[in-house]
Amino acid sequence: MSQIDFEKFSKYSKAGPRYTSYPTALEFSDAFQYDDYINYLETSTEKLSLYVHLPFCRSACYFCGCNVIFTSKEEKLSTYITYLKKEINLLATYIDTSREVIQFHFGGGTPTFYKAFELDEIVTYIKSKFPNWSKEAEISCEIDPRYFNEEQMKVFAKHGFNRISFGVQDLDETVQKEIHRVQPLELTQKAVDLARKYGIRSINTDFIYGLPYQTLETFKQTLELSTQLNPDRVAVFNYAHVPWLMKTQRKFDETTLPAPEVKLEIFQYTIDFFESKGYKMVGMDHFAKPEDELFAAIEKGELHRNFQGYTTKGGANLVGIGLTSIGEGARYYAQNTKDMKVYEAALDTGRLPFERGVNLSEDDFIRKAVIMELMANFSIDMLRINTEYGIDFKSYFADALLGLEEFVEAKLVTISNNKISVSPTGTLLIRNIAMPFDAYMHQYEQGKKSFSKTV
Repeated sequence: MSQIDFEKFSKYSKAGPRYTSYPTALEFSDAFQYDDYINYLETSTEKLSLYVHLPFCRSACYFCGCNVIFTSKEEKLSTYITYLKKEINLLATYIDTSREVIQFHFGGGTPTFYKAFELDEIVTYIKSKFPNWSKEAEISCEIDPRYFNEEQMKVFAKHGFNRISFGVQDLDETVQKEIHRVQPLELTQKAVDLARKYGIRSINTDFIYGLPYQTLETFKQTLELSTQLNPDRVAVFNYAHVPWLMKTQRKFDETTLPAPEVKLEIFQYTIDFFESKGYKMVGMDHFAKPEDELFAAIEKGELHRNFQGYTTKGGANLVGIGLTSIGEGARYYAQNTKDMKVYEAALDTGRLPFERGVNLSEDDFIRKAVIMELMANFSIDMLRINTEYGIDFKSYFADALLGLEEFVEAKLVTISNNKISVSPTGTLLIRNIAMPFDAYMHQYEQGKKSFSKTV
């Protein structure tokens, strides 16, 4: 990667989406109604991706932007299982359960806050209602190494889990104390070794840059230490500082957060570091070993991006289960309520806990395809888009191409007759480069706090 004037690059630090969806969640509303969602569930024919949200944590990690519930009460966890079963049972009445399940994911919260027998109970119940699981299914779980034991791992092995993502975030003691997540490397190493012992073939580790007290030097040390874990994939996320949404983030002294130019230095170093270790960059924040299936997907043009990040299981109908979960189909997004009382009350009356969503217009559908291709592959094949969607790309996206001119002039983007390509340096700003294709950006730029900074 070429040398970068980080101070100059910092001008691109502006609020912008991460594009785990398009349209973004800000466009979800009650205009998309319950009956709309039920109709999609009943008529969809794609293969299934099932996501189950387990929202509980014992204590707060101050950086976290997830929808979580902090508790130490066992009865809350067991009551939630009762309601998950109600939701799963109800979903099975609307969905053709003979459809093949090609992806399953436990997210949180802290899924392994649940005991082994409870995790077994949940997966067993889901399989009883959705019995047709592909032999090639991706079955995964997010794990906090501080809450993970062999009995839980035995349950995962029993049910064919083949991918585990361990949250690490940072290995510097000062940073760990500030973010309220003290997690020695030895503890994480023990968790990774346990997963390897039971045959998990794909292990991911998550890191975050942009946290309080991080510097280029401290993050260099974190990366060096992390090589001991020898993950198959690594995700290095840009910390999303949104204190107006997440109260725990207000605990940070904002003067301790690294400046945009420092964050860029950290991320450029991270890219160079992992490439020197034999990893390749995937999308805007993932790295993987060359033999990983992600690279075969890139070559075939089959790499996709969704709420779980980058995946080879695109084209599936994602069904969100549990509090706050988001489902995705070809033409819609649907989200469950974030309120536990409302969640329980809906299921007690025989209704899914659906709250809001969005029905994709034809324009949304086309723009989603373009933005997700850009986010996944750092390029857009304009001729293919013309053929698949029956448009003339350069006319349809004339405003977007105009918006890309500053990136072309900065040699971050190249536009030929048939293709838009992002340079290696431009990948640092991929969110910014995608934003001209977003038809909703103009309303986000009216001063309302909506997104974290892109840099």
